[in-house]
Parts: sequence; C-alpha cells; structure tokens
Amino acid sequence: MSNRSIPGARAARVAAAVALAVAVASCAISQQQEVQLGTDYATQIDTQLPMIRDAQVVNYVTALGKSLAAVTDTRGLTWHFAVVDSKEVNAFAVPGGWVYVNRGLIARAQTMDQLAGVLGHEIGHVTLRHTVQQMQQSQGVGGGLTVLCTLTKVCDSGAGQTAINLGGTALFAKFSRTDEAEADQEGVKTTVKDGIDPHGIPQMFRILLDERQSNPTAVDAFFATHPLEESRITATNNQIAGYTAAQLKSLRVDEAAFQTMKRRLNSLPPSPAPKVPAK
Repeated sequence: MSNRSIPGARAARVAAAVALAVAVASCAISQQQEVQLGTDYATQIDTQLPMIRDAQVVNYVTALGKSLAAVTDTRGLTWHFAVVDSKEVNAFAVPGGWVYVNRGLIARAQTMDQLAGVLGHEIGHVTLRHTVQQMQQSQGVGGGLTVLCTLTKVCDSGAGQTAINLGGTALFAKFSRTDEAEADQEGVKTTVKDGIDPHGIPQMFRILLDERQSNPTAVDAFFATHPLEESRITATNNQIAGYTAAQLKSLRVDEAAFQTMKRRLNSLPPSPAPKVPAK
C-alpha cells in the first residue's frame, strides 16, 4: 500500500503497521506484536469509522464486554470495546483485545444475553487468536481499509473496491466456518461463566437469519463476514443442552440497564452515511 493512499500523519503509522505485519507474516507472532498490531489497526479504525461517543452507551457495552473477557482471557490482555455508528448489522474484532459492534446489531438485540453472546463470540476470536492466524495466512496488508469495508457496506461502491484492491488481499474479511464454530463454542462457555444465559447466542442467530429473509440488505455486511446457517443454531443449542437445568436457571437473560442503554442509543441522531475510504 502506498503511503499516498492514506493522507496526513496516518501515513507513518500505516507504514509501521505494514512493516510489522510483513515481518511477522511468516512466523509466530508474540503477544506484544499482536497487541501492537491491534493498536495500529484500532488507530486506523477510529479515524475512518464513525464511532458512538455517548458515555451511557459506550460505558454499558464496555462494562459488559470487559466482564465477559475477564472470565475467559488467560493472557492478561487490555480489552477495548467500541460501538460503530453504523446502521449496518455487524461486529468484529482485531488482534490484541479490540472488539467492535455496530449500532445496527445492538438495535436488533432484544435482551442483554443476545448482545452478550455477540461480544462473547468476538472475544473468542481474539482469545483463540483467529485474528492473528488470519493475518498470517494473508499476503496483503490492507488492514484498516479492509476493516472499514468489513464493518460497513461502504466498499460495495466501485471506489471502495478500488481502495481494497490497492491494499492487497483482505485481512479480517471473513472467518472460516471452523473458526466461527470455535468462537460460538467459546461464546457459550464465556456467557455461562459470566452468569449470563447462553441461549442469547442461537436467539441472535435466529433474529439475523429471519431478517435475511425479510430485509436482506440490512444484514449483508454481517453475512459477508460471518458464515451463518441453521447448523450453527443447532450446534449452539446442542452445546447448551449439555448444561443442567439447574445450571441454566440462575443465569441472567436481561437487565434494566441494557434496555435503558438501548433507549438512549435509539434517541441519538441517525447514523451518518458511510464515507468511501481514501484511496
């Protein structure tokens, strides 16, 4: 990627990220390198994507995410959670402990356990190092631009596609079905460990699959990056069936703070139209 493709002071940061990614693409990546990559990508994402800055919304999502991460992270990562101000339905993670969830996905979640399931799934991608493995398997270094296209549908446009082509192959564009299944399993285990009902995971899958039938354009971004079929609902329900009724009975499904956060989110100005990434 040419430094001219990303204007201003970001060029130096992108160059450093590219150099680091190239240097580690063919060898094992240390935790320090993973965190540095995540920091570099997060810096790009924060400048290229509109973010929800409302304290009530951000604080709730962050608190829920950190509570989930605390029961499953064995590496002592510093976790960061952010809400992308996009009506598109999606969620994503980058290496080192950064998790993003789109406003449009939160809007579809009806109860707290459904949002928790999404966050637990994305946390699983990080703890299982899927994001790092995907980077190692890629030969291109289009990180920040690709994440921009992953989280929103901006790259449906010709200009957006050109930006991605300039960046090389798509990093973090799509996890394999095996990775998704493993992250689902982690999501179930993580929610249970945190005292949250894991049924929110297959329920959220059902909500999204149903919307794909009735309003497919609203969930295109999610399905482009998260292979989702009926089998994932069956698999997560089967995993949950392994817990006893007594274990599941005490788990939280919803809370007033979640519904308050959703009302606050719905009261904010509409999400801005996606902007095409700089070429």
